[in-house]
Amino acid sequence: MDVRQELISRFFRYAAIESQSNGRANSLPSSSGQAALAALLADEMRGLGLEDVLVDEHAIVTGVKRGNRPQAPPIGFIAHLDTVDVGLSPSVRPQVLRFEGKDLCLNDQEGIWLWVAEHPEILEWIGDDIIVSDGTSVLGADNKAAIAVIMTLLARLDQQDGHGDVFVAFVPDEEIGLRGAKALDLSRFPCDFAYTIDCCELGEVVLETFNAASCEIVFTGVSAHPMSAKEILVNPLLMAMDFISDFDRKDTPECTEERQGFFWFKDLVANDSEAILTALIRDFDTDAFNRRKRRIAEVAERMRSRYPTGNVRYQITDTYRNISRSLARDDLAVALLFKAMEQLGIEKKLIPMRGGTDGAVLSARGIPTPNFFTGAYNFHSRYEFLPVPAFVRSLEVAIRICQQAASFS
Repeated sequence: MDVRQELISRFFRYAAIESQSNGRANSLPSSSGQAALAALLADEMRGLGLEDVLVDEHAIVTGVKRGNRPQAPPIGFIAHLDTVDVGLSPSVRPQVLRFEGKDLCLNDQEGIWLWVAEHPEILEWIGDDIIVSDGTSVLGADNKAAIAVIMTLLARLDQQDGHGDVFVAFVPDEEIGLRGAKALDLSRFPCDFAYTIDCCELGEVVLETFNAASCEIVFTGVSAHPMSAKEILVNPLLMAMDFISDFDRKDTPECTEERQGFFWFKDLVANDSEAILTALIRDFDTDAFNRRKRRIAEVAERMRSRYPTGNVRYQITDTYRNISRSLARDDLAVALLFKAMEQLGIEKKLIPMRGGTDGAVLSARGIPTPNFFTGAYNFHSRYEFLPVPAFVRSLEVAIRICQQAASFS
């Protein structure tokens, strides 16, 4: 089987397993499909000759492909098992379509099209095969394209002219707070540095991410019958709406770009007595990030003054920090990545990633972990697509990194 077909075959096999994470679950993993995918990957890893393959109680899969170059630094690759829940179907039905410059019909029955006018980024791939969903779900290239790349890498390493030890980890629940990477036992992943393959188009490299926190704000009101509500009733839903309105309407994800931070009011559940608002806080700059957290406290205090018979309480939880605080551009991990891309003729596109990856957690825990491209576009969207040539290039970078590490002394 040629490399294109192997990548596609693996991607389709992994995409067939429903593995959406569930942000409302307290378990790790948050969904049974992630455990099923973990078991499948562990079996395949053993079949590829990996040693020390283990799936723990959290569906974290680890193993090592032993090398024959003892001077080479041990390196790692990590990908996440979950796909994101954005309210679409958890069932992914991938398909390969030839893009000839015209709009792509993703689902004739449902009338779902990928319109070129709305997604001009696809024009770079005229004449190429494109992997898409049927439009009822995300494609899940985030992060099953990475899983397919890593598994194909492991299958083909023995064809290379020697390699060092390559450690692998597949972790759950990246999409809901990088939970799996935080629970990873690093004694099972003893590499000098690692890579996530968890950003988008061909050539993208991430050495910088948001600082991130989540916030839960609880508004306690006073319930009353309308016949006696005057000057007594305190509506917690209106308290929450007043809280939100105290923030700049343009300081939001849809109104910001590049290195601009934001507040994202993401969920609100309310009844007569209580409203629970969840928010995400994001900023590249650490000082600005801390100011945003203080802003939550200031507005909460203002709401307490406005509603003296009600109450407002909040809890802020740091999720991850800017990877640049733990990752220098002269790190060996970065140097090998840049050299691999240069040798392959792939132009680097350094981007400040408006999100986070498992690499942010690993870097903070002492394993420098830069991030490079899967080749896919439009993560977290029904219009996500993965050009097959870019998919292949992602694998080529992973292979070349291992080759570079093997020659290191």
